[in-house]
This record gives sequence, structure tokens and C-alpha cells, in this order.
Amino acid sequence: MSFPANTVTIQPHFKAHPGKTEAFRALTRAFVAKTTPETLNVFYDFTSNGDEFFCREGYVGAEGALVHLQNVGALVEEALKIADLTRLEIHGPAEELEKLKGPLAAMSPAWFVLECRVER
Repeated sequence: MSFPANTVTIQPHFKAHPGKTEAFRALTRAFVAKTTPETLNVFYDFTSNGDEFFCREGYVGAEGALVHLQNVGALVEEALKIADLTRLEIHGPAEELEKLKGPLAAMSPAWFVLECRVER
């Protein structure tokens, strides 16, 4: 599978509060359902390790990432009531990351600039 050269990935890590692991697990399905119709989404999934959850998500450019964040904003607020956001990484081409730095500044993500890639 090939991804567009301007793909941006958002990689949030969550840790469910004590006793809230199953509630967060249920919320992951709500995130997937809300994201499914997004046309600029390239991939989206959750993995877990006990009470830790990781969302692997990719979008066509900064525009796709911003559309998604607006779409799931209420779910993010709900998630942060039952889990901590322990790390947030944004990966992509420098020009796409620059478009996200203002809108995502309050979330204090770690920014990873694309260096090279395999193209198929």
C-alpha cells in the first residue's frame, strides 16, 4: 500500500485511569466509528498493552489532520476525563508540520520531520 508523500501521522499515547481501562477501550470504538467517514484519513487504529492505548493514525496532509481533530474533538475531551495523554507525536514533511504547529501548540506534541521514505 502506498501513502501520499504529504502524509501526516498523529500518534497519541494514553494511559487509562485506574478502573477505567474498559471504558477507554469502548471509547476507542467510538473514535473509529467517528473517523471512518473521513475522506482524508489514510489509516486509523488503536492498540493496547494493559491500561495503555496507542492510536496510529495517518492523514493526507495537515488539512486531513485538522479535519480529523475537529471531527473528534468532543471524543478527545471525553477520553481525557478517563485517561491521561502521556505522549503525543506528530510526524510528516516539514511543510505540513508547519501548518499544524499553531493549531496544535496547546497540546505540546513532539514534532518529527520526515527525512526519507520508501515509495512504491
